Amino acid sequence: EKSCIVNFFFTRVYHYTEDNQPYLSIPCSEHKITSAVWGPLGEFVIAGHENGEINQFSAKSGDILKKIKEHTKQINDIQSSVDNTMFITASKDNTAKLFDSTSLDHIKTFRTERPVNSAAISPIMDHVVMGGGQEAMEVTTTSTRIGKFEARFFHAAYEEEFGRVKGHFGPINCVAFHPDGKSYSSGGEDGYVRIHYFDPQYFDFELEV
Repeated sequence: EKSCIVNFFFTRVYHYTEDNQPYLSIPCSEHKITSAVWGPLGEFVIAGHENGEINQFSAKSGDILKKIKEHTKQINDIQSSVDNTMFITASKDNTAKLFDSTSLDHIKTFRTERPVNSAAISPIMDHVVMGGGQEAMEVTTTSTRIGKFEARFFHAAYEEEFGRVKGHFGPINCVAFHPDGKSYSSGGEDGYVRIHYFDPQYFDFELEV
């Protein structure tokens, strides 16, 4: 049985990059890592696993610093907030969740009816965008209903969905905000990358609670 390994590489030290040797390897054979991001100041890596676990791996010692399991199924994607203080997960359990990067405290949950493949946090608004659908292998066996593969926008504080953007002909595999927060991109199973620029009224939008 192959074990899962987290490898750390120096990118500025020639002797390491030439040999392509990691300076640290952490074996974690229990559950495969499906997504990972750096934590604040590069002190640790936040990794999501196929069983729904999230681990913090120290970049110095390789030790597991913290471990939580808020998702019931595989984590498909992890993306950080612009200041690295929070991150959002996208899971096969039909939810995306917001966490504190350092404490791993669970902050918010955004619920849908289908697996979430990717989720991102706006750098300027209290918004998150999510994309997903069925798994690719299931798409051909089900009827194609319009609107199945929309990007969905939620308010980060109120956990309320406030908008959907259609366009893809298959599941959305990846979403990302532009660093200026004025547009976002989505990549789909249909092979297209769609770049969407927000209308002026998007920036004036306030959710009525």
